[in-house]
Amino acid sequence: MFDTLSEKFSNAFKYIQGKSKITEDNIEETLKEVRTALLEADVNFKVVKEFVAAVKEKALGEKVIKGVNPGEQFVKIMHDELARIMGDANEEINLERPGIVPILVVGLNGQGKTTFSGKLALHLKNKKKKDVLLVPADTFRPAAKAQLQTLAKQIDVDCFDSDLNLHPKEIAKLAIEEAKKRHKSVVIIDTAGRLHVDAELMDQLKEVKESINDLKPEVLMVADAMTGQAAVDVSKTFHEAIGVTGIVLSKMDSDAKGGAALSIRHVTGVPIRYVSMGEKMKDLELFHPDRLAKRILDMGDVLSLVEKAQDNINESDAESMMNNFKKGKFTVDDFLKQMDMISNLGSMGSILKMIPGMGGMLRQIGDLSPAENEMKRMKIIISSMTKAERQDYKIIKESRLKRIASGSGTTEAQVKDFLGKFKQMEQMMGGMAAMMNGGGFPGMPGFPGMGGKKGFRQDPNAVNPFAGMQGKDKKKGGKGPWGKGYF
Repeated sequence: MFDTLSEKFSNAFKYIQGKSKITEDNIEETLKEVRTALLEADVNFKVVKEFVAAVKEKALGEKVIKGVNPGEQFVKIMHDELARIMGDANEEINLERPGIVPILVVGLNGQGKTTFSGKLALHLKNKKKKDVLLVPADTFRPAAKAQLQTLAKQIDVDCFDSDLNLHPKEIAKLAIEEAKKRHKSVVIIDTAGRLHVDAELMDQLKEVKESINDLKPEVLMVADAMTGQAAVDVSKTFHEAIGVTGIVLSKMDSDAKGGAALSIRHVTGVPIRYVSMGEKMKDLELFHPDRLAKRILDMGDVLSLVEKAQDNINESDAESMMNNFKKGKFTVDDFLKQMDMISNLGSMGSILKMIPGMGGMLRQIGDLSPAENEMKRMKIIISSMTKAERQDYKIIKESRLKRIASGSGTTEAQVKDFLGKFKQMEQMMGGMAAMMNGGGFPGMPGFPGMGGKKGFRQDPNAVNPFAGMQGKDKKKGGKGPWGKGYF
């Protein structure tokens, strides 16, 4: 999401690029474009009005910092204001208080409450080392109980066997008693929803909350990011009726315009605590306003990328590959591990958006699916190779070529094409290994023009090890090992 907003912001900033200083005249057109972009993204009009006024006031009152051009300074002001309206910093649930922490998950039907309950249980189990009990309390949709039990089994978390003939408040009280017996520290209660807000639903949720009020329950409302201002209105209604302590935005990986994320905190006063970014149970992230502001402004999100890498990359595999790398050895197995690591981090597009400045490049490239399909084809070819062939691809002759093609459902020409691309990759890695052994950037392969011990320094005579990978033209394509002109 936010791709359209990011593009429109990027176009708006062109009005101020190249200016020697910030004045009311030269930012007027930029602010007009920013205002239009935010309104089209379905951001609450009061939020837009306050945001634009705050940016204008700070931009005109800011002294130009020496060495920083006005365009960069304006983007920094935009970043700070975007982060402010979304909440400044992440505010996760306080799980360190004594006793059981009950978490009521509320919201309308179809918002993703049950899926989020499972995701949150996995997050708390893995990240916070908490013993979690999942509780189905949706007495209107019996299938929700079966769904939650399936998710609990999938993530290896206990699920309370609720009697759906009881009132949800009774289910909640019995679940708390069971949690005490099992020494659980967190109880996640998946409540009922409706297709719309009604008095009956609110009364039921009030009763559930009141039944466990002595434990000071957290109330997390799940809102569909795709519904824009409707999500803001529903959040406000729920908060006024039962007292919401945090908001969760689901379907944030969709083509949602982003209005909900930019408006909810400012309109309701309730912090956004989590965002759901995909279908897998691990696809849950803490909501960091400053990081999201960076993504919107194409400033990247390196911190989140590093955290993803720490969570998803196998340390022993990475160490083994690095040892091979230092020896100047790069095998097909190493290449497969690299592709698996990339896949574990997410789609190519989601990864590249976390790298500063890559958003604009992605908009120029367009569809990345051909490059991702190429990676899938490579994996299938590799899976048809023997262990010896993966360690030394040079032993692959005609008979082996036929067997690999037959086993992978590809043609001999496609297998030859893969081997040719891998040879280029091997040569590139050899050049990077040589730079690294000669004192490249500490802790990672040397990049062109970067002397590790002296920090980043530009060397105009540096050899670019990525030269063979760059396509000549995104339409015509090049002959890099990743395919035609994508990388």
